[in-house]
Amino acid sequence: MMPEKWETTKNNIKDNFEVLDEGCSHMDEEGGVDIEYIVFDGPLGRMRLEFVSKPVIMDKKTTYSKRIGSETAVEYVYSADEKSHKLIVYKWNDAQGEWLEVPAGAFA
Repeated sequence: MMPEKWETTKNNIKDNFEVLDEGCSHMDEEGGVDIEYIVFDGPLGRMRLEFVSKPVIMDKKTTYSKRIGSETAVEYVYSADEKSHKLIVYKWNDAQGEWLEVPAGAFA
């Protein structure tokens, strides 16, 4: 999903449903991941949509030695300007008291 489509979806949710929570967070791991979310009461119950933006992996460098017992390290090189985007949908489960991810195949 592209950022423009996410903004349209978010505005449609705000217009049609009761928004319970909304916000964004930034994590420095994996090159800087931005997560924007919205929680609302919809026709299927309480839902949470997360729009995840993170840098594209440009290269992967592996450092290793052929000696027994040596460590292996993987270092990723992230793009400074290219981002990948993903939409994750969660549904609140009252019985378990937690968010359960809705598989993408459920929308087809």
